[in-house]
Amino acid sequence: MAELNRILADNLAIAFGVLGLIVLLLLLVILVQGIRLGRATRAYRQLVGASENGGSLRNVLDGHVQRVDEVSRRLGDLDRLHGFLEERSRGSLQHIGMVRFNPFEDTGSDQSFAIALLDDRRDGVVLSSLHGRANTRLFAKPVENGASKHTLSTEEAQAIRIAVEGTRPVPTAQS
Repeated sequence: MAELNRILADNLAIAFGVLGLIVLLLLLVILVQGIRLGRATRAYRQLVGASENGGSLRNVLDGHVQRVDEVSRRLGDLDRLHGFLEERSRGSLQHIGMVRFNPFEDTGSDQSFAIALLDDRRDGVVLSSLHGRANTRLFAKPVENGASKHTLSTEEAQAIRIAVEGTRPVPTAQS
């Protein structure tokens, strides 16, 4: 121990210099950390405290939650409306097929026709008009699932086939 005391006494100025340098470095680290802590504290207060343009973080988040709830409610309303409109549109005319023809030898052109008017379920009606020199006759036959219980002429069957095959259903998001 006497040896250590002698070495310290001989180099006391150097030991105090090293200790002073360590203290200065520690003070510098404390100062830098204090500045960083001050910046972080200001940023935190600005984030959670009242600001000029939108209030506190809690108020901003509450506003966004209310917006999300409103958007969710409106999305639910739109989804119900979409379902209603989709179901309703299935009953509207979506598939149409028409064939023009000349049923009589004594008329000049294809003035007669058969037209199929079908909904998405392939239900509807096929109308036939036979045009002759003296008169025109109109016939209507119900169609269910792309077929009729009544006897169909070749042109009526062809009009239904054109209506059914000519338009394909649009795929839905649920499919």
